[in-house]
Amino acid sequence: MQISLESPAQPDVTRLIDDLDAYQKPLYPPECHYGIDIAALSAANVLFAVARDNEGTAIGCGAIVMEPEFGELKRMYVRPENRGQGVAAKVLGFLENEAMGRGCAMFRLETGVSQLEALSFYTRSGYARRGPFGKYPDDPLSVFMQKHSDQAL
Repeated sequence: MQISLESPAQPDVTRLIDDLDAYQKPLYPPECHYGIDIAALSAANVLFAVARDNEGTAIGCGAIVMEPEFGELKRMYVRPENRGQGVAAKVLGFLENEAMGRGCAMFRLETGVSQLEALSFYTRSGYARRGPFGKYPDDPLSVFMQKHSDQAL
């Protein structure tokens, strides 16, 4: 497996984002969807990582939006057939390292209450629950989490 920073505007990568949306949309009402689109993922302040298997197929992705006070984890996804192989942990570690190399000292994220696997993964990865941040409303279907960079890796 290889992980690198890539453009999200590639057909195989946009399929990952589409699959993530197809998974999440039935779980929450439209007003509770906080994912960002390909244009936002392509912004200069976004680190977008893609995991590829040995054949070069995109099997996972994730992003960190670099804000002045923190990096926000967005669009983490691994294809179902590639789960359980450590792909998400490797993508997360890669993104955290890239962000720390750019001076990021804190990571935050928002995920949904119905995504129990994600909540378990982020907790195992050192993230702790916190209140809403940034422009997020206090949404009962959201879980907000945070980790300081000295807890990374």
